[in-house]
Amino acid sequence: MDAQPPDSTAYKTHAFIARLRYVYQPAFGVEPLSMPIRLIALDIDGTLLNSSSGLPDANLRAIQAAVARGIEVALVTGRRFDFARTIADLIPCPLTMIVNNGALVRSKDGATHLRNLLPRQTALDLIGHMSDYRRGAALVFDRLRENQVVYEEIDWQDPRRRPYLLRNREFIAQISPLEDALTEDPIQLMYSGSPKIMHAAETALRAAPNRESFSLAVTYYDHMDFAMLDVIHPRCSKGGTLADWAARRGYSRDEIMAVGDNLNDVEMLEFAGLPVVMANAVAELKTAGWRETLSNDHAGVAAAIELYALGNSEN
Repeated sequence: MDAQPPDSTAYKTHAFIARLRYVYQPAFGVEPLSMPIRLIALDIDGTLLNSSSGLPDANLRAIQAAVARGIEVALVTGRRFDFARTIADLIPCPLTMIVNNGALVRSKDGATHLRNLLPRQTALDLIGHMSDYRRGAALVFDRLRENQVVYEEIDWQDPRRRPYLLRNREFIAQISPLEDALTEDPIQLMYSGSPKIMHAAETALRAAPNRESFSLAVTYYDHMDFAMLDVIHPRCSKGGTLADWAARRGYSRDEIMAVGDNLNDVEMLEFAGLPVVMANAVAELKTAGWRETLSNDHAGVAAAIELYALGNSEN
């Protein structure tokens, strides 16, 4: 193998692994892993993908190596299935897909294994309660293609939403008032906008009279001046659905590694026996004492898989 330049992603990944192996006990103060990893749960944006929304080659190779060892890999994301599948299709091996922050579990081929929809009445009540935030609201439905995401207003020039809108144009519709779109139970009610506005919207949602009838997944990208709030079925979260899926598959918590970077990953990281946060993770995730890997721009997923999953599976 040719020598890697010191500034290459591969060099930094392997240097990181070597350094952690040397300082493993002092750095983390934990016992070596006692059970092999059988399931790896990976967030997509800010974790699996780099800051340019690309999939690093090192991450791809590490996932393929894990699957070849018999380890199940799940993409656990706030994205819709079709939006997440654009990433899954870059990875030529079987994958489990936990999407919409845990509302749906599907195979890569589209077969549905678990589904928890938001009750229509809950969505109706919240749209009324959140009248000050209608402009940033959308409903997401479990439909084959058209009208999966329905907005009351669409500003195609909005710099925060434009990249998402353009990538998902064929799935998007506009209906006013938004309540008229609720002809069936949706997957979720979604709000998006600047972090400042979404912090206020989050406060309003947490104070809603029907608060016990829904779960809330929050994602803040302060460096992009963008945030999302996903209102989903009350039993749903990335962690809750990961736990349900693990029980179905016969995995214990100690056999699960999860890697994430944002607030909607908290429950998933709390459930996993081996939680790993990205170097680029929000500050709140770095205060829990979880292991930390490289950033998403330095193939942190590959570094975590190679060190904790592949290395442990050899024991």
